[in-house]
Amino acid sequence: MSTTARTKPDQAGPEQSGELLPWQWPEARWRGIVEKVRAGRSLKPKSWPGGAQVAVALSFDSDHESGELREGGSSPGRLSQGQYGNRVGVPRILDLLERHGVPASFYVPAVIALLYPEEQRRVVAAGHEIGIHGWIHERNSILDYKDERELMFRSADTLARITGKPPVGMRTPSWDFSQHTLRIVRELGLLYDSSLMADDEPYELVEDGEATGIVELPVEWIRDDAVYFNMNRFSALRPYTPPSAVLEIFQSEFDETVKEKGLFLLTMHPHYIGHRSRLALLDRLITHIKSVPGVWFATHAQVAEYCKAQAG
Repeated sequence: MSTTARTKPDQAGPEQSGELLPWQWPEARWRGIVEKVRAGRSLKPKSWPGGAQVAVALSFDSDHESGELREGGSSPGRLSQGQYGNRVGVPRILDLLERHGVPASFYVPAVIALLYPEEQRRVVAAGHEIGIHGWIHERNSILDYKDERELMFRSADTLARITGKPPVGMRTPSWDFSQHTLRIVRELGLLYDSSLMADDEPYELVEDGEATGIVELPVEWIRDDAVYFNMNRFSALRPYTPPSAVLEIFQSEFDETVKEKGLFLLTMHPHYIGHRSRLALLDRLITHIKSVPGVWFATHAQVAEYCKAQAG
């Protein structure tokens, strides 16, 4: 198909605007894009604390109403789904974590922290971590450097003011990592990021060929509840996967991690996982994990700090 066929009459195509098509790029251009942010040396430790054979890092992205707000929406129905995360999801999750005696990390858009400051204080008081998750769950990749930086710094300041603890790590909203994000992470002086997917195990981030000292705790859509439980009545997005099947996937991921003596990192959302049948899934998963000898449950900050210290 010609490029002309793909361009509407009233839109300037790459040739018309003078922009090169990807297959016309010189090597320096495509190589520069690829090398902007890369996985560097592995930070997987030779052993975990106390001789544990596997590390488990549970995390919850407390997006709540920000999913609707970031789209400029004002639907009471969509907002109520987000409010469920605060009203029901987080309390259930905190009770479950307390019952099992395990820590977790919560990534909170600053607007949500402002809406629910007591929720964040309760999370911190229970011994869990709170990390940066954008201002209003914005899409970083459509922001310029100045705007992304201002929002990220404002978010960090807001979380520190509300919780009394400056955040040491971040997870970009929707795992949307821009060309500027790593530069801003470094300017913030953060310990780690948890948004990228170049490995199963922790690694050091490299920017333009330079080691940054920033620990990456990689995520994966396979280990994210949103993939299985998201719902939008105005699109084809439906939660087709039953909780039992999701448990099977998560449990298999954990069991294989044990064989490799690695890091099992799980991402969840209170307004998804907080429902009864889904929280039962998480309860059974944690019970299974605890049945395995030598498991170290830790916050993301604890994992990142340990991996960086062990790497020297």
